[in-house]
Amino acid sequence: MRGTLKDLSPRGRRKLFRWTFFGTVGCILFAQAANWLMFREIGQPALGRAIFSGTIIPILLAGPLFFYLTLKLRELAIANHKLVDAATIDYLTRCLNRGAFTAYVEASLAAARASEDNSSGGALLVIDADQFKRINDRFGHGSGDEALRLVATAIRGAVGEKSVVGRLGGEEFAVFIDGHCDALPIAQRVCKAVESVRFTPQGTPWPLTVSVGGMSFAEPAPFSEIYRVADEMLYEAKRSGRNKVAMAPPETLINPAMSSVRDQTATAA
Repeated sequence: MRGTLKDLSPRGRRKLFRWTFFGTVGCILFAQAANWLMFREIGQPALGRAIFSGTIIPILLAGPLFFYLTLKLRELAIANHKLVDAATIDYLTRCLNRGAFTAYVEASLAAARASEDNSSGGALLVIDADQFKRINDRFGHGSGDEALRLVATAIRGAVGEKSVVGRLGGEEFAVFIDGHCDALPIAQRVCKAVESVRFTPQGTPWPLTVSVGGMSFAEPAPFSEIYRVADEMLYEAKRSGRNKVAMAPPETLINPAMSSVRDQTATAA
């Protein structure tokens, strides 16, 4: 129990002692009122003993009981929070995992489609670490994990708190920007932020870079379609030499066939 108390936040401890105190006081007041109603006619000595017992017994029983039950409820709340965290957060990078990220974006797009103006735009960036396999092959998976953590931290710092970052799997990340924006400068900041990361596995300086494919949209569309276009832009950035950004224009969604990806792409180093 001592370890559990140490794990509680200051707010959790305050809530624990508040429930214990007020719960015990409530029991005392209830016991005093019941005793007064039942024993007020049998004389002052008996009423005094009844009031005394109605104070001591709740303190001895209700106090520890409220403390124990409240503590267990706090433990249950903490356990539920950890379960939700494990189900939605990628343990390695602390980004949303693929399922949670996809669910969040789909919910945001659905809410935008249901709005009256139906004109809430946004953007999706798909980001892939360049030549990541070489890090694992040369330095081992431990160094690869560290590289992913560094890349994730750089991405979050570059896109800001209002954007949602997810790890789609392996070395692939995604960023959802809700609302009208110019996504190209944001994607370029991501590239520069990752490129500036200092990564020295086993004491060997090693460059980290990412390629970014993006899709901006003026009106909400199905997530699968937005992701398909952004993913195609990612491959375009890879084909262009890596450490680059390839953005598809919003009208691409009107013509999913994309007859010529290269002609429609704005590429920036």
